[in-house]
Amino acid sequence: MALVCTAATHSVALAEQKPPSFADLSKPSADVTPQPGYVRAVARTAYIWGWPMVNMLNRYTRITQAPEPALMDGVIPVAPRGHLAMLHDYIKPSQRFVVCPNQDVVYGLGFFQLDTEPVVIQVPDFGDRFWVYALYDQRTDQFGELGKPYGTKPGFYLLAGPNWKGDVPDGITGVVRSSTSLANAVPRVFQNDTDADRAAIQPVINMIVAYPLSEFDGKMKTKDWSKLPTIPNPAQKGDAETAWVVPEKFFDQLPEVLEAVAPLPGEEALYAQFRWLMDIAVKDPALKKVMVEEAVATEKEVIAPFFEWKHNGKPAGNGWNRSLHNAVWGVDYYDRTGTAKSNIFDNRPNETQYLYTDNDASGEQLDGSKTYSITFAKGQEPPVNGFWSLTLYNKYHFFEPNDLNRFSLGTKNQDLKRNEDGSLTLYAGEASPGNDKESNWIPAPKGPFSLYIRAYWGKNGILDGSWQPPKIEVVQ
Repeated sequence: MALVCTAATHSVALAEQKPPSFADLSKPSADVTPQPGYVRAVARTAYIWGWPMVNMLNRYTRITQAPEPALMDGVIPVAPRGHLAMLHDYIKPSQRFVVCPNQDVVYGLGFFQLDTEPVVIQVPDFGDRFWVYALYDQRTDQFGELGKPYGTKPGFYLLAGPNWKGDVPDGITGVVRSSTSLANAVPRVFQNDTDADRAAIQPVINMIVAYPLSEFDGKMKTKDWSKLPTIPNPAQKGDAETAWVVPEKFFDQLPEVLEAVAPLPGEEALYAQFRWLMDIAVKDPALKKVMVEEAVATEKEVIAPFFEWKHNGKPAGNGWNRSLHNAVWGVDYYDRTGTAKSNIFDNRPNETQYLYTDNDASGEQLDGSKTYSITFAKGQEPPVNGFWSLTLYNKYHFFEPNDLNRFSLGTKNQDLKRNEDGSLTLYAGEASPGNDKESNWIPAPKGPFSLYIRAYWGKNGILDGSWQPPKIEVVQ
């Protein structure tokens, strides 16, 4: 029988349905009685996702306890909220605040709450010197573009949070918005490894100052960073990095992160699961205990292995890995969490590329008992507009003290010796490769170590990944 479409049937036709919005969807309910296995599964995901943000929260809390700009333990710049402090030379090997430090630049550090208290950060005239102010939100993504690669003009830049709605006073050169209220700044200014350049850089870095908007008067302020007081750090113990994420406390701190950090597009469902988890923790102490147990297990089974460079970024050739999505993580939780563990506070890919390895060309663990050669063929040093370096780290990703007080070699060094064919061979190992090669030698500790290349403001070979780092060969 044929069906006849009439006006009557049209009148009762269903209206076209639109896809539901997230607000229309059912949400997890704390009234359920979940089994421990399910709670563990969600808790593990929450721990991996939230690890970098709890890390940032705890760094902020510790650093901003400083009553004034100072050096914690005499080595780490610290300052009250809304301010920063600068070093006046390379960072010392005794610091344990952040892994994989750099000895090509003079660092600064400051933490802010930019919705509560916007901050003015000064940019002096750096001339031809490479510099960049890396500004990080609570996710460890960079925001803003202040630095030599961006042609930033000297002046006063206002750092504001996503919800700040105040007036911008006259005299402000530009406004830079963070996606989260909690943020920090890590200025980096290149310095040659010479006494002359150490002296030349001082007037410039003394004008790198940050302060609350209420203190802005349109005049460039200066601070002699070589005269900072020292404050103690009783929490530092051992040779490893300060434990910024404590598994047993993680789920007590996660609610603060969920409240302070708005979800990225598509993260609404994750937030719903994690908020459900927090409700379950309040309702059922036994399941809260399960979550803590899972946090401890995840720290050991998932987070700790990120210290192996093969788990960071992607292969770069010749046994090295290279950074991926650094400081522009988006929803790449794998690389965001891995880097927060192994080498936090990367620059953006266009600002810096990082290449690293634990192994020699044969795949064996690098060890100080051997001497290694790393040869850059003529014209094959990292192609950069800024500078490059090769750094050696011990098993904790820190500098190992040595008699030469040398931890890296590269653009900053004025006395490197080239081979007759124009190539450059650097050496790494506990024993000197010989007096004639000592200028090109980075001393290694006894036992395992890793090597790390930085390429600041890379050219195409760095940016597109076509440049490959050299093989690491055993000499003896």
